[in-house]
Amino acid sequence: MKIKQLALAIVASAAVSALAQGFPNKPIKAIVPFAAGSATDQIGRAFATKMSEALGQPIVIENKAGVNGMLGADAVAKSAPDGYTILIGTNSTNAALKSLMKKLPYDQDTAFAPLGYLGSVPLVVAVNNEVPAKNLREFVNLGKTKPGYVTFASASTSQLVSSEVLGSMAGIEMTNVPYKSGPAAMTDLIGGQVMMFTADFAVMLPQVKAGKIRGLAVTSTKRSPAIPELPTVNEALGLKDYEMIAYFAMFAPAGTPPEVVTKFNQAINAAAQSKDLQEKFAHIGFMVEPGTPEALARRTQTESAKWAKAIRDAKIEPQ
Repeated sequence: MKIKQLALAIVASAAVSALAQGFPNKPIKAIVPFAAGSATDQIGRAFATKMSEALGQPIVIENKAGVNGMLGADAVAKSAPDGYTILIGTNSTNAALKSLMKKLPYDQDTAFAPLGYLGSVPLVVAVNNEVPAKNLREFVNLGKTKPGYVTFASASTSQLVSSEVLGSMAGIEMTNVPYKSGPAAMTDLIGGQVMMFTADFAVMLPQVKAGKIRGLAVTSTKRSPAIPELPTVNEALGLKDYEMIAYFAMFAPAGTPPEVVTKFNQAINAAAQSKDLQEKFAHIGFMVEPGTPEALARRTQTESAKWAKAIRDAKIEPQ
């Protein structure tokens, strides 16, 4: 019996090795768990194009938005661990979501194999042009004089938590208006249906620069070279510990062969070091940081703890 089991194990190992050696021999599907036009979508597509060149097969983007990225993440978690379905993940899908939901259809901590870190961007806090506040301090004062009057849009975990933590630290009550996508939330911000929106530069900066909305602050600890006139939230409100940035990384289903993981990691890092890709996203404050799958696993653990604390401190109830 033991000999038979050993033989089966050897055959299985040989099959996995053969799969890895010939990988990839067909197109790869990369699921973006947010809408087309979002920062995750734009950055994911740019990396996919570069990685396709290195891997010798096309990487086809599929947008599967909904529930703060959970629908797309779930689809990848339940896919075969053969390397042909991967996730363009974020701090929403791979760090914060388990603290926002009472129950996920997958185990966030064990469902994915980290492939590589893409980079990060700060967020911009902005209001519609009808809001009678020229800076963040005035906006907070408006919220203090009218508790519950201020509304904000959110279409991802980063957007929700960054706004709730801002409200908590500034001492104001705000009403969340959830959206399925960042572009949809932006449409309503411009139209005056919501007062405030905190989102990544890809969504915000073109509208701020076009004068369609009013930028108030950035959520990083330092001003961004992409829009240096905007203060940080800490500067604007005299705070010390406010920082909420969005990051992007790639994941495969747990159980993906190590050789396949290595091939992806090499392709991701090569793409990240590409000068034209860096220049393409410099205007949205995107910072690349090539690294190993192990480094991404450690970062994911750290970020999960960070976002869990932020969600608790902001008194956000799991849904």
